[in-house]
Amino acid sequence: MTSATLNLGARLRAAVALTALAACTAIGAVGDAHAASADSPALKVRYSDLNLSTEQGSLALYGRIVAAARQVCAVDDIRDLQAVVAARTCRARAIAQAVRDVNSPMLASVYAERQRHG
Repeated sequence: MTSATLNLGARLRAAVALTALAACTAIGAVGDAHAASADSPALKVRYSDLNLSTEQGSLALYGRIVAAARQVCAVDDIRDLQAVVAARTCRARAIAQAVRDVNSPMLASVYAERQRHG
């Protein structure tokens, strides 16, 4: 299972979320990961129920990773264009890092296909 921990500070959220999601994804491949800080909410992405050697299982995990990245890298005010760009960058980096950390060839293939087609 994977888990992501984030601080909800307005300016630091994207960097903290990316780092936490990447670190917890790597830890989560082995077992549960818990928040390092007591005041940080935790977001867990579970995938122990999926067979990552199949396309179906990898697509399901990819969907979960994308959904988690959207939650972790959310924008409070869409009128703040810098925040929108930062959130988009945060999501892209978090997804890429999570895919690398899971280290599944099929998941990497799903990710590469999504990158080619947007």
